[in-house]
Amino acid sequence: MTQPKNRPFSIRIFLPDGTSDGLRIIEKSNWSGRGLVCPRPLLPSARSRPDFGKAGVYVLAGPPESGGLPKVYIGEGSPVGARLEQHFARRDFWTTATFFTSKDENLNKAHIQYLEARLIGLAKDAKRCDLENATAPDLPALSEMDAADVEGFLDEMLLCLPVLGVTVFEKPAAVAPPAAQVLLLKGKDAEGKGYEAAQGFVVLAGARARADEVPSIDNYVSQRRKSLLGLGVLKPDGTALLLAQDYTFDSPSTAAAVLLGRTANGRIEWKDGQGHTLKEIQAGEAGGAST
Repeated sequence: MTQPKNRPFSIRIFLPDGTSDGLRIIEKSNWSGRGLVCPRPLLPSARSRPDFGKAGVYVLAGPPESGGLPKVYIGEGSPVGARLEQHFARRDFWTTATFFTSKDENLNKAHIQYLEARLIGLAKDAKRCDLENATAPDLPALSEMDAADVEGFLDEMLLCLPVLGVTVFEKPAAVAPPAAQVLLLKGKDAEGKGYEAAQGFVVLAGARARADEVPSIDNYVSQRRKSLLGLGVLKPDGTALLLAQDYTFDSPSTAAAVLLGRTANGRIEWKDGQGHTLKEIQAGEAGGAST
């Protein structure tokens, strides 16, 4: 399945306790789904809400350790609240639970197992998190009609999740947006092509990263390189490391530092074919916009 197509839509976010960092309830126009974002400390008090008593699929997310990738665990529950209570007691890494149920209660056990399996597969494919799930479950057998309905539900979830700060399921578009300007990076035993996108900085497959690191490299960059090696995003290739797929980094600087094996300012390292830096390009664009 491809990523859902871009189209205008609206999302309503309700803050029942009146604080921006508290419980959030999400509804999308023309959709039967309902989402809820619950910070870990609020789970015991929020557990009595009706949403927790429904069948649902959830994503537990926690911050990266030592500059690596964020940690994520994906699961399902019927009811979802019982499973979250178990994770509250047994899993320490997560700080936020995001889950989705159906307002019309049309999601059954097979449906949420299907959603769980699909989300795990998407996270494994995107390789933007340290996935805590030990195994990837098989898709349950659904009728053709049910499978189509659940895929539609999943598409709507994937539209909502980035708005809620969950971007671990997103991969770069198969074709760069027409407006994207491809930039180049060259350094010691490193070279690559990439472009800025709304989600971050996309480096194209085939880029080569320096195999070793300078002693003064920032620990964040070093850990990110190790994480990408472990996931197979970077693979040993002779005297360098090869980027095996198009990959979205948090910023141009992170992308440049991973390739160069040292701390780097991506606004200066990434350049167009005429040698203009990304910083110079953006300064020119800003100047043109103000005239």
